[in-house]
Amino acid sequence: MSEARYGQDTERTYERAGFGAPVRRGSRPAVIVVDLTRGFTEAGFPSGADLTEVVGATGRLIAAARPAGVPVVFTAIAYTPAEAAGDAVTWLHKAQGMRSLVEGGDEVALDPRLPRAPQDHLVVKKGASAFFGTSLASLLTGLGRDTVLVCGATTSGCVRATAVDAVQSGFSVLVPRECVGDRAQGPHEANLFDIQAKYGDVIDVKDAVGYLDGLPRTTP
Repeated sequence: MSEARYGQDTERTYERAGFGAPVRRGSRPAVIVVDLTRGFTEAGFPSGADLTEVVGATGRLIAAARPAGVPVVFTAIAYTPAEAAGDAVTWLHKAQGMRSLVEGGDEVALDPRLPRAPQDHLVVKKGASAFFGTSLASLLTGLGRDTVLVCGATTSGCVRATAVDAVQSGFSVLVPRECVGDRAQGPHEANLFDIQAKYGDVIDVKDAVGYLDGLPRTTP
């Protein structure tokens, strides 16, 4: 916990409880881009907000990952028409606005401003965490990864859930602050606080890019 961003009393309380220690940064990271689909990055959609700056910062991070051969995994929430309209997905009773995230629709398409490449992976999910009910953990293990840089939307929902499940799955977690966003600032900041205290390191994108730049370069 640094610079008393959340108030000195709060940060002293968490430090006394033993939270906020830095994570181990491994030498084999992966970039996970959580749900930067049009339904979340464009304000014109029910579940969306203008996340132009988040998309741009994430693109910068991905560009830094390429020379070191760091894998990039994109995620997207997409429901079948039956799931979107019916009762099978309990989460949709609470988050009604997400019923519009239907397979094949514009809202579930990755934001076209992202620098997606043929070698990048795509994980389609039904819940908040990119790990729950998906092959992400086994994919990262198969790729020999030990650390994840988590980007995307929303900070208070799918980003936080992914960070929690990542550390519980044995991966060190880094969250570049500029690469995550939410619909409102309050939930965004509150969940960055919790991630920093308990699950991973919330860092600047400059720090994240420096970390990636320091990895061995891959042979062309």
